[in-house]
Amino acid sequence: MEMDRDLLIKLYKMMVTIRNFEERGIPETGQRRMSASVHSSAGQEAVAVGVCAQLTNEDYMGSTHRGHGHCIAKGVEPRVMMAELFGRSTGSNKGKGGSMHIADMSKGMLGTNGVVGASVPLALGAALTSKVKKLGRVAVAFFGDGAASQGVLHESMNLASVWKLPVIFVCENNGYAMSTPADYALSITHVSDRAAGYDMPGIHVDGMDVFAVYDATGEAVARARAGEGPSLLECETYRYYGHTVFDDPLTYRTKEEEDHWRARDPIKHFRNTVLPMGEITAEELDQMDQEAVDLMEEAVKFADESPLPDPIEIYDDIYVSYPAAELKRGVNMEI
Repeated sequence: MEMDRDLLIKLYKMMVTIRNFEERGIPETGQRRMSASVHSSAGQEAVAVGVCAQLTNEDYMGSTHRGHGHCIAKGVEPRVMMAELFGRSTGSNKGKGGSMHIADMSKGMLGTNGVVGASVPLALGAALTSKVKKLGRVAVAFFGDGAASQGVLHESMNLASVWKLPVIFVCENNGYAMSTPADYALSITHVSDRAAGYDMPGIHVDGMDVFAVYDATGEAVARARAGEGPSLLECETYRYYGHTVFDDPLTYRTKEEEDHWRARDPIKHFRNTVLPMGEITAEELDQMDQEAVDLMEEAVKFADESPLPDPIEIYDDIYVSYPAAELKRGVNMEI
C-alpha cells in the first residue's frame, strides 16, 4: 500500500464526514418528524470513499436508497444535503426530493434512488454517453445485495460487456436485503462470481478496508479508461443500523453479529493501519474528527435557517429544456 499523506487525509476526512452526517443529521430529521424514510450508510463508509477517491468530478455515479455516503464521497456539499433531508429550498433538489433523491450533476452524481437497482441503467447510459462522445469518463453503478438478482442489473452487465463500456458495477453487500439474508437469497457465495457470465473481471474485496476498496477500484477504473470494458466489484460490508433508521427493530440480527462487524469498523481500521506508519499523528486525526462534528453542526444550522420551498414552484424542474437544434442534429451512435 503506497499512499501519500494528502490522499490519506482525504480518505479519513471523507469517512468521518459521512459517519457524522449519518449519526448527527438523521436523528435531527426524526426530531422534526420528517415523513420520508431515511436509510443510514454508517458502517459502509470505506466502500463509498474507496471507490469515489478514484474518480474525478467529471466521472459519473449512480447511487442507491442508502446513498448519503456516496454523495459526500463524490463531493456533494453536506450542507445542501442536510437541507434536502429537512425539505428546505436550499437543498440539493430544492427540498423536493429528500434523502432518496439527492443529486448533483456538477459532481457527476446522477442521484440516489428509491427503486432497487434503478441507478444501474442510468450509470450504464452515462458510460455509453462517455464512449460515444469520447469523453474519457468512467461511470460507477452502486447496488446492494438485494439488487443482485434484479433483471435490469444483468441486462446492464451484458450490454456493458458487449459494447465494452467504461462502467464499474459496485455491489455493497451488507448481508441483508431489508431483513432477508444474502446467503438465503443468492444462489452463489459471492455476487462477484456472476461476472464470469458476462466476460468481465469479478473482484471480491473487504468492504470494511478503505485501502482494499481503493486499490481494487483503481484497477477497474484503469481498465475502463483504457477501453477494456466493465468490471464487477463486490464489497463485503455491514450497515450498523436498520434498513430504515426509525422503523426497523433489527430482530433478524444477533448482538454477536453486530459486535463482530463493529469491531472491524472502517474508521478504526484506518487509524490502526495508518498511525504506525507515522505519516499522520493521532492528534491530527482527532482534529479531523472535530472538524467533521463542527461541519455537521453548521449543516444542521444552515438547514434549520433555510426556508421551505414556495408552493408555487411545485411544478418547476419537472422537464428539461433541450435546444431544438441539438435534437435535430443528434449524435453519432456508432459503438
